[in-house]
Amino acid sequence: MEIKTDIQIAQENTPEKITVIADKVGIDPEYLELYGNYKAKIDYNILDKMKDVPDAKLILVTAITPTPAGEGKTTTTVGLEDGMNLIGKKTMVALREPSLGPVFGVKGGAAGGGYAQVVPMEDINLHFTGDFHAIGAANNLIAAMLDNHIQQGNKLGIDVKKITWKRVVDMNDRQLRHIVDGLGGRLQGVPREDGFDITVASEIMAILCLSKDIDDLKARVSRIVVGYNYDDEPVTAGDLKAQGAVAALLKDALKPNLVQTLEHNPAFIHGGPFANIAHGCNSIMATRMALKFADYVITEAGFAADLGAEKFFDIKCRLAGLKPSAVVIVATVRALKYHGGVAKADLNKENLEAIEKGLPNLLQHIDNVKNVYGLPCVVAINAFPTDTKAELDLVEKRCNELGANVALSEVWAKGGEGGRALAEEVVRLCEQPNDFKFAYDLEDPIDVKIEKIAKKVYHADGVEFVGPAKKQLKRLTELGFDNVPICMAKTQYSFSDDPALLGAPSGFTVTIRNLKINAGAGFIVALTGEIMTMPGLPKVPAAEKIDVDNTGKISGLF
Repeated sequence: MEIKTDIQIAQENTPEKITVIADKVGIDPEYLELYGNYKAKIDYNILDKMKDVPDAKLILVTAITPTPAGEGKTTTTVGLEDGMNLIGKKTMVALREPSLGPVFGVKGGAAGGGYAQVVPMEDINLHFTGDFHAIGAANNLIAAMLDNHIQQGNKLGIDVKKITWKRVVDMNDRQLRHIVDGLGGRLQGVPREDGFDITVASEIMAILCLSKDIDDLKARVSRIVVGYNYDDEPVTAGDLKAQGAVAALLKDALKPNLVQTLEHNPAFIHGGPFANIAHGCNSIMATRMALKFADYVITEAGFAADLGAEKFFDIKCRLAGLKPSAVVIVATVRALKYHGGVAKADLNKENLEAIEKGLPNLLQHIDNVKNVYGLPCVVAINAFPTDTKAELDLVEKRCNELGANVALSEVWAKGGEGGRALAEEVVRLCEQPNDFKFAYDLEDPIDVKIEKIAKKVYHADGVEFVGPAKKQLKRLTELGFDNVPICMAKTQYSFSDDPALLGAPSGFTVTIRNLKINAGAGFIVALTGEIMTMPGLPKVPAAEKIDVDNTGKISGLF
């Protein structure tokens, strides 16, 4: 039997007009801005009208530590929404927008998979409504104004060796990581070392996702630290008078995007900060909007619970005043075997011993969600045809011992019907009392906050500050930036900062090599290991397989 690709399934689906989807959930047409037949932006001023409407229950979907076997977090999120609507629960999802970098690189798109997708899949994975282009333009406007200020006399005394603001492009392009620009003579700018980040690593992306309204966005942009002057004092985008023009570029990008699932259920998709560089969550505005138009809202955070969920709780929920009701942890039997030491080529063979060895990774994520953050959780096993009953029974037994139920998720193959059991368990969990709390207090010193994350969430022995991080720790405290959340930039492939340490490692120290203030976003980025803010393409990029015919039909996206 031929297994259809994600794009084939999406293209065979007949979506409803987005006006019908908006009407289903009660969105007033006055606030609906159409981008063709199947996409729309929702004017954020609708939130003022809805302020007295009680909020829905908020559910987070996270996962075990990623492996090359894939876990299917977005697929589970979309299928769970369809499943909950199938059992009569008015439910919406709020998801991140995909970056073009992974789409054309190795990871592929991020619109779900199989029969649990959001559509139009091609648009979502490509330009969508232009949000990322607007974010890139806004970021690069600040860079242009910064270099122009230096060229025009440098009244602010900016030290060109202490510029922290980079240009961005939404593409994996290693050639741009480290460059020298301003060459060509006196009229072509001031020569200096420079570099590009990928757009999803831009602080503008994080600001867009954390802003409550246009005024908040302007205030945040004005606080961005773009570099330091000769007296080592911060220079901001506000000093460059950039905030108004940046907000003008972002005024439409700030509005959440409405699309639908294959089963015609509503989905907000808005914003997409990297999860191992920024905070890895969709926008606060889209989440708040969803909370007003449904009884249950499902959202996801990037990568595993140690990265995405930690930042969702400690950054997004803290800054937005959100209180989650339940957590879904996605796992696969194949990924557990990988954490147990099985090579990727052998993951389809039954191996109970490897599952036992890999289970500590999942169990540690369960323990963190329940005991560090005080939330009830369910494990969603994303089903594969090669999973055996003995393997599934073993996973369920070990999870039950920690007080977490397990639900088999077959949404990839069956859509919402395959998520019915998971949906019923999530509804049950949402009625359970919880004791939601954060991993650290804002009042804790910077190093204490980082240490609490490392010890409580990663289960490290401690933290070591090396190189420039020692001076940065002292300087950021002197500048008054010590009372903001921490955004850990760490490998997604391990609880530790070493991607080779699989499972649930112990006896390790987390090394902090750099601390950077994102004053506009409102957090300090703590860089561990060798985190790249500009990825590169693989030897055979996914872009080589993508094509379009003369009818405009795209192929090769996944």
